[in-house]
Amino acid sequence: MQRYEVHHDPVAHRFTTVVDGLEAEVTYHYDGDLLVINHTGVPRLIEGRGIASELVRAAFEFARGAGLRVRPACSYAALWVQRHKQYGDLLA
Repeated sequence: MQRYEVHHDPVAHRFTTVVDGLEAEVTYHYDGDLLVINHTGVPRLIEGRGIASELVRAAFEFARGAGLRVRPACSYAALWVQRHKQYGDLLA
């Protein structure tokens, strides 16, 4: 599986990566001690490469390290965590 270099911008509340010159992102906000993933976006030209999965994984790993619970409010993140049961303990 391809690994992508994911950058976290804690001020903008987003995780990003650039693939073939195009930026993909996961955005989030805080609701108390919850990290709420509210959007996953990957441009069509680079879809299907596991990019969204890497971004969501980065968000869950960040939450784990920060001692936060996660609410996957976007449909992709909600489906992702169902497929990656090892992160289920982080769900709010």
